[in-house]
Amino acid sequence: MDHHARTQNEKLEFKTTTCYMCACRCGIRVHLRDGEVRYIDGNPEHPLNQGVICAKGASGIMKQYSPARLTQPLMRKAGAERGEARFEPVSWEVAFDVLEKRLSHLRATDPKQFALFTGRDQMQALTGLFAKQFGTPNYAAHGGFCSANMAAGMIYTMGGSFWEFGGPDLDHAKLFFMIGTAEDHHSNPLKIALSKFKRAGGRFIAINPVRTGYAAIADEWVPIRPGTDGALFMALIRELIEHDGYDRAFVERFSNAAELVDLREDRDTFGLFMRDPGAPEVNALYPQNHLWWDTRTDRAVLHHTDGAQPALEGRYVLEDDTPVAPSFALLREQVAHCTPQWAERITGIAAETIARIAREMATVAREQRIVLPVQWTDSWGKTHDTVEGAPVAFHAMRGLAAHSNGFQTIRAMAVLMS
Repeated sequence: MDHHARTQNEKLEFKTTTCYMCACRCGIRVHLRDGEVRYIDGNPEHPLNQGVICAKGASGIMKQYSPARLTQPLMRKAGAERGEARFEPVSWEVAFDVLEKRLSHLRATDPKQFALFTGRDQMQALTGLFAKQFGTPNYAAHGGFCSANMAAGMIYTMGGSFWEFGGPDLDHAKLFFMIGTAEDHHSNPLKIALSKFKRAGGRFIAINPVRTGYAAIADEWVPIRPGTDGALFMALIRELIEHDGYDRAFVERFSNAAELVDLREDRDTFGLFMRDPGAPEVNALYPQNHLWWDTRTDRAVLHHTDGAQPALEGRYVLEDDTPVAPSFALLREQVAHCTPQWAERITGIAAETIARIAREMATVAREQRIVLPVQWTDSWGKTHDTVEGAPVAFHAMRGLAAHSNGFQTIRAMAVLMS
């Protein structure tokens, strides 16, 4: 059969789906010939990547056709020691028989001796459910060793995170910081957005130990000693507070900065927010019974009381002699020693650079403020006709997360953004 006739008889088609080669989840078209995958390209109708595809996504075909792909169970050869990598193929029947015997014994004796770890297979919900049903808490997957504290730290601090929960708003940003980010996080959409951002005159600062990937097109590369990002964030927070470079109105109303903290060290409630026992807690996620110190009446009131002017500084005493302070005042005390000079010794970034970056953030936030005509209602029932904000954007990932103090580093960044 000649080539022309063979081509006419072939069935050519493509299926649309989502790429799972990284955390980005781009839309792709999988092209088939007679039911066999021939190549993969980006889906131009997908809103996330708009047809763009990276080399990793295009190589997804190898998930189906790689000669190294496992197609049957392997078992360590008799007499082989652990680590020798000497395996032989066995049937599914043999594999299931061995697993059934071993797992049955563990479940009957001590199920916690069973530890289950899976890679980046996107099946953590299913494997976690299996482990729980089996009776073991000892299960993990790719995320726990990659960036789970990135998600946990930001959700814990401000209710949302980067990663699969969204990328930076570069359509409105004027100043953009990328910190500890690899190529495979929000990859293609971020490349598209960065291209537009740079053409529109946006300033891109990359903070990373090495200048690679995205940082190659940054307007400024700030090298940092690995694992020390938290010190940089603390210094930036300190500079913004000391030089009044933060949005006081936002911090007062839309954060817990003005809420009073219990300072009785002999109580179980030490360090927790004070609550008015006479006020109902309407919603556990948005407690309505926390307290402010109202500077107009010089007394404690329920937070978001109409007409109240909450204090962000100082220490106070309630009517029952409980010492309290706004959480913002405690934050100021916490970062008071975190000068640019202090951070320079830890991060390797010049103190002058740290101070300049803080000034740049404050200047952009003040002088290039954005207002969007979007109506919304806040957690306390007040409706706003616009969304207002500072056009300073951040994007970070596992470079901040993959070390012992990663969780606290993420929290510091979330506080800085707030």
